[in-house]
Amino acid sequence: MQVLKRPMPVGIEDFKELVASHYYFIDKTRFIKELIDTQGKVTLITRPRRFGKTLSLSMLQYFFTLENAEENRQLFAGLDIERAGEKYMQEQGSRPVVFLTLKELQAMSFANMKVLLAEFLRRLYGQHDYLERSDALSEEDRQYLSGIRKANYDMEQMKFALSNLLAALEKHYQKKPVLLLDEYDAPILSAWKNGYYQECIDFMRGFLGSALKTNPALGFAVLTGITRISKESIFSGLNNLDVCGVLTELYNDAMGFTQEEAAKFMADCGQEDKLPELAKWYDGYRFGQAEIYNPWSVINFVQHGCKFQRYWINVSGNSILQVLLKNVDETRYDELQSLLRFREAYVDTMMDEGIIYPDIETDDNALYMMLLTTGYLKAIETWQDRRGRWWCRLQIPNREVLLAYEDEVLAKVAGPGNRVPLFAMLNAMTAGKASVFQKHLRKILRDMVSYHDTAQPESFYHGLMLGLTVLMEGEYRVESNRESGYGRFDLAFFPLHPGTPGVILELKAAGSDEELEDKAQEALQQIAEKEYCAELSRQGAPDIWSYGIAFHGKKVCLKGTQD
Repeated sequence: MQVLKRPMPVGIEDFKELVASHYYFIDKTRFIKELIDTQGKVTLITRPRRFGKTLSLSMLQYFFTLENAEENRQLFAGLDIERAGEKYMQEQGSRPVVFLTLKELQAMSFANMKVLLAEFLRRLYGQHDYLERSDALSEEDRQYLSGIRKANYDMEQMKFALSNLLAALEKHYQKKPVLLLDEYDAPILSAWKNGYYQECIDFMRGFLGSALKTNPALGFAVLTGITRISKESIFSGLNNLDVCGVLTELYNDAMGFTQEEAAKFMADCGQEDKLPELAKWYDGYRFGQAEIYNPWSVINFVQHGCKFQRYWINVSGNSILQVLLKNVDETRYDELQSLLRFREAYVDTMMDEGIIYPDIETDDNALYMMLLTTGYLKAIETWQDRRGRWWCRLQIPNREVLLAYEDEVLAKVAGPGNRVPLFAMLNAMTAGKASVFQKHLRKILRDMVSYHDTAQPESFYHGLMLGLTVLMEGEYRVESNRESGYGRFDLAFFPLHPGTPGVILELKAAGSDEELEDKAQEALQQIAEKEYCAELSRQGAPDIWSYGIAFHGKKVCLKGTQD
């Protein structure tokens, strides 16, 4: 039974609201100490969506801003940063802060982005309209600020809006401001999806570059995003950038729940017994050498009555996975199926976290690194080859992400309209319901298979069935062309849990529709005569369902032991 009485912070991204309203939260204020100790000029931290990036920047805002400094100091009472000592608390309330998020600049076209940008800057400058009356600024400065607020300038002039605001704040307060920029790459991802990538890159290079590159007014900046956009694309010439990606040790546990934090969270909720299963579903991410739980999923798990289901995938979207399968070649598709089918399967790729979006559809390395940075893969090992290049070994992190892959594979292999028949087919197959199995298999073949696919019949149908059964991961270990009894079966399903039946499939290609039934019966007899079930019996399967299946074009006939 849940014993925790504090509300779950689902969707809470404001640090003051989190603390003042007594939401449950994990103390991450040691991140502030690390940031002060490191003294980086411009720090970029990349993490997947919903891992607490916005909340982390909100925490930095309330700590550093000189606005309401005394009131904000109470938010950190008793937390790690206060216990770290006065050396660090002296920095509290010491600077002007600009905190903004670029997720508002996602548009369907560059023209629409211009409209959003003008409104975005109008509101940003409106927050600082007191600068238009500041005696510390020149008349020219004040006119510029007023012009941006009134949307009187074009895109070229708006490129310098952020750097000019920082300069005005520095003149007014005589203190170098802090820039906190959340989801800096959101407009770029949107531009890539909607076909105006280069125009967006050209603008962002000026907008961010002028604010971050050799800007004498800037105290320091912290940026967050999902990906590191290549220096050549957006951070050209920015030599003071410290990138802390998912493979970096610095700040590796600043976002997300560590194993210790997740264990404490579950103990506080009276759900310690669910921790092992929680790890299978939502753990498995690795930032540097820190093993991290998905905080969004863990919090929603408790919020929704401790039901194991997908929470993160439902809000993050699968657009990157859709790209993966859009024009995937046979080799990459085989790799993907291997990742799904075998728990220890992996792919190796060269390490380069600098993403150039147009390369994702054509460059395997860019694609896999994108899947890593967006949270769809995790790095389990890194190493340097003899030529000095760094590599990493990638796996699917947990069951929640595995289900997202399954959905996209299902859409690719069976077509979006065949999801229900496919799951119904697999359920019937493992329940010994041959007639239901055959009915759904016939529908899938009718809808998804072209006659051109069947030029090499047996290998095609073997690959087809193997692909369809990739969704059995977690319940079965699927083996192909393995020796058992007095021969080699085509496909066998070895149960992973006690009491689950085993399954044997023997496949045949018929020369005509008239041969289908005889070939299916021949396949079923072959299973019995060659004792293909021997290995399944030896491993303790309580029941074994045997199916002989014959194919011709889009036609199929299936015979089962229970017929």
